[in-house]
Amino acid sequence: MKPTFSVKKAHETQLQMSKNIVFEDGLPEKIQFIAGVDIAYMKGTSIGAVAVLNYDSLKLVESQTTFCKTCFPYIPTLLSFREVPPAVLCIKKLRTKPEVFLIDGHGFAHPYHCGFASHLGLVINKPTIGVAKSKLFGEIEGNKTERDIDFLKHKGEVIGAAVITKRGCKPVYVSVGHMTSLETAIKIVKHCVHQDRIPEPILKAHEIATTEKRKINIASATNS
Repeated sequence: MKPTFSVKKAHETQLQMSKNIVFEDGLPEKIQFIAGVDIAYMKGTSIGAVAVLNYDSLKLVESQTTFCKTCFPYIPTLLSFREVPPAVLCIKKLRTKPEVFLIDGHGFAHPYHCGFASHLGLVINKPTIGVAKSKLFGEIEGNKTERDIDFLKHKGEVIGAAVITKRGCKPVYVSVGHMTSLETAIKIVKHCVHQDRIPEPILKAHEIATTEKRKINIASATNS
């Protein structure tokens, strides 16, 4: 990190970037490929993983990984600055071109309206959707109900949705990343759920990143 870095400036950058988020669908009528993105960490190394699935069958078509030095510390609300570089590097290696990316993180439902999903979408100029396992920002208004979808709001503005993708499980928190509407984002996330509450593209990316991390651990143990 540069000596001139400040958390305040980074937050101001996020707010400025959020003004460029497109909340309208930039998707084709027929989606052919969808990708999931996840990042793992190991001893100063960032492991980026992207998994491309056929949209209809949810079968894996292609995956790519990348390894790079972790150049940004863990700072809550600023995770995108840490995760975008390895994500971009592995996406650039893809031969298949996904029409939309599901990101393990928040998009617009972020204190500065530009989480990992939005930041990445703006950088690669592709439709992205944030799918987080826990709520970071905003409130679900009213009493908890049995509805599958409850909108997440901040000061009366809808910023995302808590979506129950599997009965008996906790919701996932869906928000616009870039170039999608919230309505479309929710539909896509629900379509991509199979056996787990987490959409298949993100699950696959997580599995791939975890496998690479395990390989590093085994190699380190063998060489020590």
